[in-house]
Amino acid sequence: MGIIIKPVITEKQTGITAKMPNRCAFRVTPDANKLEIKKAVEEMYNVTVEDVNTMNYRGKLKSRYTKSGVISGRTASFKKAIVTLKKGETIDFFSNI
Repeated sequence: MGIIIKPVITEKQTGITAKMPNRCAFRVTPDANKLEIKKAVEEMYNVTVEDVNTMNYRGKLKSRYTKSGVISGRTASFKKAIVTLKKGETIDFFSNI
């Protein structure tokens, strides 16, 4: 299994990318370090990575009411990496659609 799980394409991240086009976000495996993430992005997208910032997210508590009572649980925890590319380089996630 690879280091990069999927790119993060949310409304908030799209706004950040609009202001700074050389920044992209990826959901990565929780045990990946910054050097592994940098190498994986450079190999996959043929770009030069200058900086990698990572953050770990705990899963949110969720509950819902059903006929049989309240069901409680937790969403999955994950790790996110913000990758800063060399000036002038960008990654187009929608080019092959």
